[in-house]
Order: sequence, then structure tokens, then C-alpha cells
Amino acid sequence: MTSTEFEKKLAGYAELLVRTGVNLPEGGKVAVQGPVEAAPLMRLVARAAYRAGAADVQLRYGDQHQALALFEDGTDEAVSHVPAWVTLEREKMTEEGYAFISITGDDPSLLAGVNPERVATRSKLMAQASRHVMEAISGMHVNWTVAAMATPAWARAAYPDLSEQDGVAKLWEDIFQVTRADQPDPVAAWDTHLAELERLTDYLNGKQYAAIHLKSDLGTDLTVGLAENHIWQGGAETARNGIRAVPNLPTDEVFTMPHRDRVEGVAVASKPLSVRGQLVEGIRMRFEQGRAVEVSASQGEDTLKKLLDTDEGAAHLGEIALVKASAPVALTGTLFKNTLFDENAASHIALGRCYSTNVQPGENAEALKAAGGNDSLIHVDWMIGTPGTDVDGVTASGEREPLMRGGEWVI
Repeated sequence: MTSTEFEKKLAGYAELLVRTGVNLPEGGKVAVQGPVEAAPLMRLVARAAYRAGAADVQLRYGDQHQALALFEDGTDEAVSHVPAWVTLEREKMTEEGYAFISITGDDPSLLAGVNPERVATRSKLMAQASRHVMEAISGMHVNWTVAAMATPAWARAAYPDLSEQDGVAKLWEDIFQVTRADQPDPVAAWDTHLAELERLTDYLNGKQYAAIHLKSDLGTDLTVGLAENHIWQGGAETARNGIRAVPNLPTDEVFTMPHRDRVEGVAVASKPLSVRGQLVEGIRMRFEQGRAVEVSASQGEDTLKKLLDTDEGAAHLGEIALVKASAPVALTGTLFKNTLFDENAASHIALGRCYSTNVQPGENAEALKAAGGNDSLIHVDWMIGTPGTDVDGVTASGEREPLMRGGEWVI
């Protein structure tokens, strides 16, 4: 596409993040965070927000190479130092009702050569410091969305056979396609898509299955028991401030809460997992009574095991999500090595913290725990779905009803 066409699409994409992503109302406030390379997009988001009548826009830039410098050259004291003001700012923003737009685009394997012990230490401390903010965001106290920016480092990882320039152009093409930003009326296109996801969640909520069983051609044979009074969600969600937003752009998943003690069987990854700046490949886990009791990976196994050692809840599941194999992200044929994209190309499960919005009642911590909700400092999605995956809903009496065959919805 020409530079003029690209600039027009990028501006439309920014508009989509504001209008559909967080659905910013007039007088609303928004905080936008992303890598330094995302500055052009973030500035356009600021303009779109002000045009929507925003009372305040805050841009916060991060630099993954600063983290690399910390892990390679910083002292142990520096790795363990998390200034209180960093989280206090976001806590205050949450209290004041700011919407949050997070833009991803980091190099998925920049920290591959770093001591995983140092990364694990820092990650746990950051998670502890930001716990209240993350609980508020995952509990939909405020409207938020996560989107992406094509960066050279990410493009090199996603398209290793292309030149950097061609890789960035291809990555933008894919981003515009899967977020529907390349369509004549992206907002209308999203309205149609969200209606279909709502149809699926309505169906599943009406069924109230006792469990979901997944079996893939790669070896997954997993029964995920569901919490009683669980709630399937997907697409747009209404935050507790009354604003209906779309937490992920793109999104093709419908998801709910497993019971932390009722997961049995084997899960085998269908895609690599990008976590803590490293790639973990060939994941295989066996679950008993909800807990991962056998864990292996062909690459990054040490990183994976340290992730599971974060706390007691890290080895249990907090989410199961179903995604059709012909979702737009999957049709690109690209392995993005970015969870936001890859999780919307395949059904997946998440280690760690559950979403309180996935069960009724979930707003009370004791009620959430009693319902089988899992608590943890982490929430890490990894993909197990394939075009050869069959999914059944299992009723309370043990009967099986087909939900997916060959990775596609049949309901």
C-alpha cells in the first residue's frame, strides 16, 4: 500500500481502539501504554481520544531494551527494586476511572539469553506490586483493551524470511486484516462479529456444562471441569462503570472459568508461548485434580517451570477458551509469537488467576474461592487447539454433546 493509504489505515486503527476498544465516552479519561516504537500510533490514539471528547489522555512509553540492560548489567538489588510510585500511579488512575489501552509489539525473544532466575524474580515482584491494579482490570472495574503495533523486532520474529522493511509491512497488513481495520466501516464490522460471539456465549451459558473435553491430533486429551454457575464471555464486555468495551483487538475467543481442582488429563501445546521475553516450545502438561503434576518443554523448560513456581495457584488453570480454527488470525498462516494474536488462532488454556467475571457471584473473594476460582500472581495463556481438535460439552449426567469438530463450531 502507498504511504498515504497506510497513514489513513493507521489513523482508522487508532480510531477503532478508542471507539470500539475502550468505547471512550465524552468526558472520559484514558491511559495509553506501549513500547517506544509505538509512539506514532499512540499519538494518533491521543488525537482520536480528544476528538471523542476525552478529558485527559496520558501516554506512557516502555523500552524492552531497558529491561535487557537491567538483567544483563544491573545488580541483584536493582533487579529487586520496584518503586512504589510506579504502581501507585496506576492505582490512582483506576480509582479515577481511567480507561486503559495497552499496545504490544515487543521482541518475543529479546531476553532469551538472560538468566531466567533474574527474570522470574523481577516478574514476581512486579506482579505483587501491581496486583490490585490487575485485579481491578481483569475484574472489569474499568474499560480496557489490548492491541498491537508492528515493530521491526516483532516483524523479524514473525517473518524471519523477509527483509525488515517487508516484514514490518506484512505485519501491519496482518494487523489491519485481523482487527478489521482494513474494512470500509471497521466499527460496523466489529458490531457484526461481536453479535456472533454473543450468540455462542448465550448458547454455552444456557447449557451450563459440567466440563469441557478437548482432544487433538497432537495428543491433547483434557477434561476441564467447570465451576458451578460459571459464565462464558467473549467479544464485548460491560465494565462495572457501565461502559461496554472490547478487551482484546483482535478477539475470536469465548472463555470461562475452570474449577481449580477438576482438571484431568494431558495438554499439548500447538504453538510456542512467548513469556517473560523468551519463547517456550513443545509444552506438555499432565493434570491431576486440577494441578499440573508433570511438565516438560522442548525449549525454555526452565522458564516454564519457574513460571509454575511463582505461587501455589500458578500450576492450576484460571481459564479455558474456545476459538475456531478458521478464525482470521489463523487464516493469515502466521505464527505471530505474540499471545494476543496466537491465542485468537487456537483454543487455549491459561495458567494462574481466574477472572472474577466468569462466575456468579464472583465479585466476593470468598465466594469466588468457594466456587472453585483460582488465585495467582500470573495469568498466562497457551495454545492447545488445532484444525484437528474435537471439543465436547459434558453434562452433569456424563453425556457428551459436540461443540467443535475439526476445530470448527458445530452448534
